[in-house]
Amino acid sequence: MALPLFGGLAAFGFGEGLLVPVPMGSLAVDVFAEGIAKHAQISLGWARPRWISVVVLFICFRCVSVPGFGTLSNVIIIAYILDLTTYAVAAPHADWLKIVYALGAVLSIGIGSAFYLTCNLGPGPRDGLMTGLHQRLNVSIVYIRLAIEAVVLTIGWILGGNPGVATASSPRQLDLASARV
Repeated sequence: MALPLFGGLAAFGFGEGLLVPVPMGSLAVDVFAEGIAKHAQISLGWARPRWISVVVLFICFRCVSVPGFGTLSNVIIIAYILDLTTYAVAAPHADWLKIVYALGAVLSIGIGSAFYLTCNLGPGPRDGLMTGLHQRLNVSIVYIRLAIEAVVLTIGWILGGNPGVATASSPRQLDLASARV
């Protein structure tokens, strides 16, 4: 179970890191983390677990969702790989390369999600929040996820994060469209 979990989280973090240097936007949670990082003067990777995941984990406990080993691993590994990728991967200058980065990011995040979610070792912090609120409020997961993503994206944008086309077409947004209502 460790290899699919850690490999999946690493692929997810790598995919998120590929979106950062592309001026097409990032995932909603990364737009929020970008805004936090700008104001707190910390790296993007560490803005994510320190501010976002701690708050989300606290809310998860209050909403009945129990974090597991996979939840805590999600917080640490994705942040580390995201930071490593943003430092190691050069920003693309050619338009075709920006598209390759964005498509590679979507593919990496999708594959990473498939691996780490199938381990059943606990949801990621946002997924735990989403399922906890769903159980507590008895509202469709589609609407809960949409509300979480919209709030996080809006606050991130107000704080100076970089939303864009990739934000709207990210795997997190695509799964909303394919979820059953």
